[in-house]
Amino acid sequence: MTKNVLVLPGDGIGPEIVTEAVKVLGTLNLDIEIDSALIGGAAVDITGNPLPEETLVKARAADAILLGAVGGPKWDANPMEQRPEKGLLGIRSQLELFANLRPAILYPQLAEASTLKPEVVSGLDILIVRELTGGIYFGQPRGIRTLENGEREGYNTYVYSESEIRRIGRQAFEAAQKRGKRLCSIDKSNVLEVTVLWKEVMEELAKDYPDVELTHMLVDNAAMQLVRAPKQFDVMVTGNMFGDILSDAAAMLTGSIGMLPSASLDENGKGMYEPCHGSAPDIAGQGKANPLATILSVAMMLRYSLNELAAADRIEQAVEKVLDQGLRTADIMSEGCTLVSTEEMGEAVVAAL
Repeated sequence: MTKNVLVLPGDGIGPEIVTEAVKVLGTLNLDIEIDSALIGGAAVDITGNPLPEETLVKARAADAILLGAVGGPKWDANPMEQRPEKGLLGIRSQLELFANLRPAILYPQLAEASTLKPEVVSGLDILIVRELTGGIYFGQPRGIRTLENGEREGYNTYVYSESEIRRIGRQAFEAAQKRGKRLCSIDKSNVLEVTVLWKEVMEELAKDYPDVELTHMLVDNAAMQLVRAPKQFDVMVTGNMFGDILSDAAAMLTGSIGMLPSASLDENGKGMYEPCHGSAPDIAGQGKANPLATILSVAMMLRYSLNELAAADRIEQAVEKVLDQGLRTADIMSEGCTLVSTEEMGEAVVAAL
């Protein structure tokens, strides 16, 4: 049966890296139809809306979505509703893509690219499970208001319901069952009531997963431990804002955020797949961007949404082969390796396939 993949190139380096990922997908000769649509700043420029209705219709009909990146300083002065990031938050919310899976894996070929000592990060393999459609990014009320004394005040609401916590918790426990059977739940329960509830629900869920060891850690300590001894973690689960911050910190343990894919899934396994990095407008159009995170996101898409496990394995093996050949984009460049462009890296993966 033909599968439908919607491609959303987005902004900045998004179109460049997505182009290479689509080449890789096409090399596999799978029964897949590819369509494209606008999102983010590119959509604002043409339609005035960071998430046009046409894009949302196509996204709902697709079996999976591949996203490049959104945002850039060009749109920073726009009203909040016309910011590129609103398109990204909107599609996550509209499609109920509540579970964000962000692996942080250090390829042995890139041990020297990490800013930490090799003995601290060698063998690193963490999965961060981030709740994606709730928390302070979506909570109401929110805004900027003027007080009686004339001073302006910004306010946001950090809120999670029990059902939201429970469904992301189940995703995390099930992921831990398939890995090292260790789950660390990250909260700030010493000062935030919403995460007191988070911790309580995780403890209740643990009874359904007796084979998984559940531990808890405050988010500030978790940030420190990621840098001090990251290999102590197997699977981490946390809310939207904490997950946003910790997953980017974990990404740099691997040498470059340009190496890390991600998946955002709904309850049925339909997902949107994107690299963990942003739109990097400072290098857009220069052929300097690393496409490997986007290519590895295609592998995650094949594994989680399209049930093409063998093809997913092939892509990951091809990426390893290219790294073995010493090919590097600027973000992962080290002595003795060969510097290549975005397109050359994509072509190398195609050749390895």
